Order: sequence, then structure tokens, then C-alpha cells
Amino acid sequence: MNLQSSDFELFGLTPQFAQDRAAIDARWKDLQREAHPDKFAAQGAAAQRLAMQWSVRINEAYQRLKDPLKRAAYLCELNAAPLNAENNTAMPTEFLMQQMDWRESLDEASGVAELEDLNAHVMAARQEALQKCGRLLDTQHDYTGAAQQVRALMFIEKFANDVEARLDRMDTADRGQ
Repeated sequence: MNLQSSDFELFGLTPQFAQDRAAIDARWKDLQREAHPDKFAAQGAAAQRLAMQWSVRINEAYQRLKDPLKRAAYLCELNAAPLNAENNTAMPTEFLMQQMDWRESLDEASGVAELEDLNAHVMAARQEALQKCGRLLDTQHDYTGAAQQVRALMFIEKFANDVEARLDRMDTADRGQ
């Protein structure tokens, strides 16, 4: 194993967006067993430190590979199309209008049913955006376009978290009454 390997190389996967989550999980468990520091206890402190580095590296790769959004961002970066999400927040007007409509719907929602309906719309948009991202990465190899799609997905994920938090607060308030 090489600490400088890409996450895909480390896990023995084809560098593409479409991945089998069960295969990623199984490979992670295998790699963790191989690199567990306790296996190297008899070889001394230096070997255990190296095993610990491997364990950390394996976990970092696993976190990126198992999450479709992180995996897409990583593929963009591997293919010279960094997200630059902190500096590049430009989005198409239609997308921004959708975000404003969603935000307004969230602000005006007065009940669980309205929030669940909004959440369903957001999850459908998320799924559609993930599929588009997959096509851009795996079929069209348009890494710049995929980077923009990943930035849009980041907005969608953040909003989905806001909706979930609001649902949680409503659920907590309902149980408290």
C-alpha cells in the first residue's frame, strides 16, 4: 500500500462516480483489519505508528468514497476541476430562483405535512442532481460541468439539512406538548 495512492487505488476501485456502496463498505472493513495497529504490536512502536497512519488514511478515503457528494467532488479534483466552493458561488439563475422558492416555503411552512412535502421535493431534486453529476463524470467526462453540479448539490444538501432540522424541532415540540 502506498499512502500517496488515490482513494480509488487504495480501495481497488475504478475511479468513477458510480460505485457499489456494499463493496466500498466491505473493502473498508478488509483494509481496516489489515492495517489495525494491534496487529503490529509485536513489531514495535514505529510499526504501530505506521499502522495508525494507514488506519487514518483508510478512514479518510472511506469517508470520501462512501458519500456520493464527496466522491463527486474528489473525482473533480482528481481531474483538475477543483470545486473552489469558497470562492466560486456563481449559480444559474433558475437554480437560484428554486433555492429562493424553497427557502420561502420553509419559512412559511406551519406544519409537518408541509415540511414533509418540501422535503420530498428537495430529495427528488437531490436525486436528479446526483444522476446528472454521474452522467457528467462517468459518461461525458465533463469535470468542469460536474464541479458546478457538485456546488449545486452542496446548496441542496445544506437546505435539506435545514428542512430536517425544522422537522426535528417540530417533532420535539409536538412531543413536549
